This record gives sequence, C-alpha cells and structure tokens, in this order.
Amino acid sequence: MTTPNRWRLDRQVSVALIVAVALQAAAALMWAGRASARIDDMQRRLDLQAPVAERLARLEEQAIASRAALQRIEAKLER
Repeated sequence: MTTPNRWRLDRQVSVALIVAVALQAAAALMWAGRASARIDDMQRRLDLQAPVAERLARLEEQAIASRAALQRIEAKLER
C-alpha cells in the first residue's frame, strides 16, 4: 500500500523570500492607507455638498412652481 503524496513545509526559507513577503505586506498596507484617506476625503466633500444639494432641490421645485404659475398667467391672458 502506497501512501498518498502529502505536501510538507520545508524549514529552510531563504531570507530573500522573507524580505519579499515583508515588502509586499508593507506595500499592501500603504495602498490600503491611501485608499482609506481617499475615501475619507470623498466623504468630507460629500458632507460639505449636502446643504448645497438640498438648496438646489428646493430651487428646482421653486422653478417648477414658477413655470406652472407663468403658464396659468399666459393661459388667462390668451382668453
């Protein structure tokens, strides 16, 4: 009976491999930090624009109401 080939971890790991893995981990952490900073910046910008968006929505509604009033006035003048 033959035993199936099992993988094993060799105890000899080169310093270059350890350095490469450490550098990759550091690069991934730096990338994640920059991404988090960009997300935080976008959130701040969005929070600053929220009042402007609300005012714009109100102005749009006022423009619609003014247009409807103008149409009513024009309809009365045409009669």
